[in-house]
Amino acid sequence: MTNLDIKQKTIAKEVSLSGVGLHTGKSVTMTFKPAPENYGYAFIRVDLEGKPIIEADANYVVTTQRGTNLEKHGVTINTSEHVLAALVGLGIDNCMIELNASEPPIMDGSSKFFIEKLELAGIKEQEAFVEEYVIKDIITYKDEKTGSEIIVMPSDNYELTTMVDFGTNILGTQNASIDDISEFKSEISDSRTFSFLHEIEMLLDNGLIKGGDLNNAIVYVDKELSPETMDKLRVAFGKDTISVKPNGILDNLNLHHPNEAARHKLLDVIGDLALVGTRIRGKVIANKPGHFVNTQFAKKLSKIIKLEKRNKIPVFDLLKKPVKDINAIMEVLPHRPPFL
Repeated sequence: MTNLDIKQKTIAKEVSLSGVGLHTGKSVTMTFKPAPENYGYAFIRVDLEGKPIIEADANYVVTTQRGTNLEKHGVTINTSEHVLAALVGLGIDNCMIELNASEPPIMDGSSKFFIEKLELAGIKEQEAFVEEYVIKDIITYKDEKTGSEIIVMPSDNYELTTMVDFGTNILGTQNASIDDISEFKSEISDSRTFSFLHEIEMLLDNGLIKGGDLNNAIVYVDKELSPETMDKLRVAFGKDTISVKPNGILDNLNLHHPNEAARHKLLDVIGDLALVGTRIRGKVIANKPGHFVNTQFAKKLSKIIKLEKRNKIPVFDLLKKPVKDINAIMEVLPHRPPFL
């Protein structure tokens, strides 16, 4: 771990926003609150007795079906990644996230509205300095079943690249990159979650996306729409009519970026790697990322960091100006050469 010459940050005041959870369909109010130094991120379930706290920690990941879901002592938080990505993207180190349900509001399926609320709250500098984990060697994690892989290598910044290949005519190969996390707000934050039509049918059949509509998820039509499917979608999304536009997207939703799918995957990577629990300086390359491989990589990196802390060897930079030179030492100590 390296101490930076910059101070930790939290928000200046609490702010709230309300909506519905994407998968639970439950109404929820989420409140961001200032947190003390070295607090990190934590979700607080104010709807439950004792207001239990679930820290944003990779070790609390229990499932990654269509989102990153945390659980501690039987208390759950679903779909944590979009909220955490917004906090990381704004350089906020410490924040309490209160919810009166298990899942944050999906809003438009991106981090845009969370960014806006956090900026409305204002960002406040604290007294403690930021700790950052500097990548010194290449670290990898690969899911042999899917071929998904994440690599992190040394870099001067926290930069990320995602490469995706969906193998369909409507949505094939896409890439997205940022050279520094400070680009998150302008380049990534408005990229919305997405799904393919065949996945939507499966999710509906499994009781998921209860809070979904055509305003908070991009639906790519990768199969022919049968009359039965059209009827099912009309009911599920509360629409009188549903159509497929020339770009292959269900209904009339316009893309924010030509590679919005890859950008959203990058957003997810940032949110999932927030579970490492510290700032990262390194270049992340994610090939076919998903919540499972993202969080497995976060667990691996977290273990490496904890091991290094336990076996910490002091690092000395001989090029830096010394705290005290020989003359300063002589002013403090009563000794004289050669008894320094």
